[in-house]
Amino acid sequence: MTDGLDQNYAKAYDGKAGFGKSPALILIDFVQGYFDPSCDLYADVDEALASALRVREAAHKAGIPVILTNVVYHPKAINGGRFFEKATPLRYFLEGSPMGDWPEGLQPTEDELVISKQYPSAFFGTSLASTLTSLGVDNVILTGLTTSGCVRASCVDAMSHGFITTVVRDACGDRHNDPHEANLFDMQAKYADVVSEDAIIAHLGALTQS
Repeated sequence: MTDGLDQNYAKAYDGKAGFGKSPALILIDFVQGYFDPSCDLYADVDEALASALRVREAAHKAGIPVILTNVVYHPKAINGGRFFEKATPLRYFLEGSPMGDWPEGLQPTEDELVISKQYPSAFFGTSLASTLTSLGVDNVILTGLTTSGCVRASCVDAMSHGFITTVVRDACGDRHNDPHEANLFDMQAKYADVVSEDAIIAHLGALTQS
């Protein structure tokens, strides 16, 4: 291939999903383990959280559903399955672990739904798809941690469940920039529109005004 990366992919993957009429915001796995240097999961993701909180504020102003996810396992990891066996840092998410708590600045409100999961996707083995469908949601806006893990898995499943999928670049984070950028590139190419914080806040602002 003599084309550059962008030119190469544009030949096959250059579509736009656009925004839906009835969005919901999902904050994926913003939990303490990613913010505590003593935890194996620690990553430099403070800016991603700050961005997600700004998007969350805009979502509340627009009156759209806001859903948070976390990962919680039985104290003996009975429900951990192969994912728990493979990814050893998941031991930090055993029920009652402080690493599974919400980080400073993020506390679910009484109007927000929390969905606990055991696998990467926010949809797998949870009621999320049914809940969104019952609420009339057609567009899922994704933020969260990590870009290459649970965000990507949730993105693929959101699209597969028939939701227009939007990923907010600034509001996602990973432990290294390379997998972060590679997965944003791939999601943009095949599964979702990857947009900036400014773009999604402007969109939500337009919904508020209408």
